[in-house]
Amino acid sequence: MKSCPKCDSPYGYSLGNEIYACPECGNEWNPTEKKENEAIVVLDSNGNQLNDGDSVIIIKDLPVKGAPKPIKKGTKVKNIRLTDGDHNIDCKIDGFGSMALKSEFVKKS
Repeated sequence: MKSCPKCDSPYGYSLGNEIYACPECGNEWNPTEKKENEAIVVLDSNGNQLNDGDSVIIIKDLPVKGAPKPIKKGTKVKNIRLTDGDHNIDCKIDGFGSMALKSEFVKKS
């Protein structure tokens, strides 16, 4: 059972082929598809909304697996890209390369 994205009914049921239906409002949906008009909302540590292309500042030293030193507090990261998931910011950091960051460790600059 899946919750209906339209009315939040907990009684959504499978119709097969990854399609679900809601018996209460009649809505049908595919939970694996992302709607085009559905934007990702990502907030920084201060509650400000982040957008693709924004610049952010790291608010604490972040250890990096396989790197001899952490990403230092105060490091500015330019041109971020927002993604779904736990690490919801993709970016490139000088000296480290491509990284995925959690929005709770950055603030909008």
